[in-house]
Parts: sequence; structure tokens; C-alpha cells
Amino acid sequence: MIDIYRPARLDPNVPIEDTVGAIAELIQKGYVRYVSLSEVGVDTIRRAHAVHAVADLQIEYALVSRNPEAKLFPLLRELGIGATLYGVLSRGLLSGSKPSARGDFRAYLPRFAGPHQEQNQQVIDKLARFAAERGLSSAQLCIAWVLAKQPGFVPVIGARSVVQLESALGALASPLSGADVAALEALIPAEALAGTRYDPAQMAHLDSER
Repeated sequence: MIDIYRPARLDPNVPIEDTVGAIAELIQKGYVRYVSLSEVGVDTIRRAHAVHAVADLQIEYALVSRNPEAKLFPLLRELGIGATLYGVLSRGLLSGSKPSARGDFRAYLPRFAGPHQEQNQQVIDKLARFAAERGLSSAQLCIAWVLAKQPGFVPVIGARSVVQLESALGALASPLSGADVAALEALIPAEALAGTRYDPAQMAHLDSER
């Protein structure tokens, strides 16, 4: 049995009612436990939830990607839907990671592109200093911020080694205070990074951005 069935993106050519209805049939037959959605907006969630209870929304959320706070998170709480939060390090950018290996798709993302590197490096440096003052790495600080802001939701940690995982888990031992959260957000506002999280064509396709 599949625990959770989550279409990666909204198909603009297929009504969400049809997609969720098909998953609901799989649930009734015992093949799937729960319905999840990814990168969809408020209207789509409401329509989907009317067909079958949605258990979870996968959405990008980070110190520099806070759009879900305005409408999505309040709706999820209203309907009793959980959230899986990915991109909490903005694909490694906030921890100072840069595209290196051939084929690294991040090289094509606006926030990693040449014209934006200088401004974004300043943000990375500010974050690193703020983290160091609190005995944290930049990655730990970003994870701790998400945990402090959205304690009922689950951040996804893209660790590729045991060392990275152990370091990420260190954020649990150093929760941020309300004063820390306020100071960090004053230092790095939501619009601090230059460039969008995907290229313009992909952004236009994201239902969650509407």
C-alpha cells in the first residue's frame, strides 16, 4: 500500500476534482492511504478537499520564500491539512552551497544566476554572521527558523550524508526565541534575495503562485 499519493504538480488540463477523485478510488480499494497535493493554491485546495479530505500540502517555504504565510497556511489550519515544507535552505543557497557538478539544475535557477550573485552573497554572509553569533551553522539557523515559525508542519531536510543529517538535527537542540525570529526577519526580509525560485516559465505554471 502507498501511504501518501502526491501528484508533483497541478495538471492545468485536468480538473483537480478528477485527479483527487481518481486517488480517492484508489483509497477505497485499499491501494493508497492519503491524498496529498504539491505547489497548489487556495482555490485548488478547497476544490480538492471537497472531493476527498486532503492530508498534506507540499510547498516550498524558507526565510526567503514566505509567500505561503499569507493565504496557504491559514487555509491549511482551517481545513486541518498538514504541510511538508521543502526548500528550507533555498536549495542550499542560504548555506553557501553553489552549483558545481555538471548537470546541477540550480545553475539555471534565477537566484543562482550571475546577475544576482552579488546581492545574494550579501544575504548569505549576513545569515552566516547571525548564525555564528548563536553558535549555529547557517543551515541549522534556517531549519530552526522554520521550526519556530511553523511548529505544526514538517520541514524536509535534503541531507546527503550522515554528517549532514547530524548537523541538521542540531537545530532541534537550539530553538529560536521570539526575539531571535524577529531579529532575523528584520535582518533578512522575505524579499532579500534577488531572483525568483524558478525561471519565469516555471513560476507562471505554479498554481501556488496565483
